[in-house]
Amino acid sequence: QVQLVESGGGLVQAGGSLRLSCAASGRTFSNNAMGWFRQAPGKEREFVAAITWSGGATYYADSVKGRFTISRDNAKNTAYLQMNSLKPEDTAVYYCAVQSTSRWIRTQLKNYDYWGQGTQVTVSS
Repeated sequence: QVQLVESGGGLVQAGGSLRLSCAASGRTFSNNAMGWFRQAPGKEREFVAAITWSGGATYYADSVKGRFTISRDNAKNTAYLQMNSLKPEDTAVYYCAVQSTSRWIRTQLKNYDYWGQGTQVTVSS
């Protein structure tokens, strides 16, 4: 059974940092692209960042570019999202996801087959 478990969320003041982790189990995802998405209250889930199977390429939403960094450790079957200079508008539940059949970056939710349960990030002003 495939499982993705996010951790690292919490409450932080504006300007602070958090590092989210996404640990996968049940199968190896070293040949699959991974992504992070977020959903704020009353809003649709949106793309945040994605990384290719090897970690050689990354892509970010404009709203987080220059502040967030996605990475992965295939030996640990884990992906990360380093979030710096956090803003109140970054407050959301953050989800990691995996494309089961692709190595390459995609930004649409429909391309991702496995999802974690989410971790809450709250940024106070």
